[in-house]
Amino acid sequence: MPITHRLIPPRMVIFAKDIQNITGRSERTARLLLQRIRKAYGKQAGQFVSVEEFCQFTALPVKEVRSYRSIDAAGMKTV
Repeated sequence: MPITHRLIPPRMVIFAKDIQNITGRSERTARLLLQRIRKAYGKQAGQFVSVEEFCQFTALPVKEVRSYRSIDAAGMKTV
């Protein structure tokens, strides 16, 4: 398969902008939610939060969260 046709796997981590798009909350609220998730999972500031951790914390289905284009790397359809 040529390099231009290769599928890019979805990102494993979630960022404040993704949370904004999913929840419709402000950037500040999204950052606060990430802080609460890090604290709940015993992570330090700056450590990544995975999509799965976000989903467990918010009780949102992983499949639906991943369906948002901003979660999929480069906005490309994934397998």
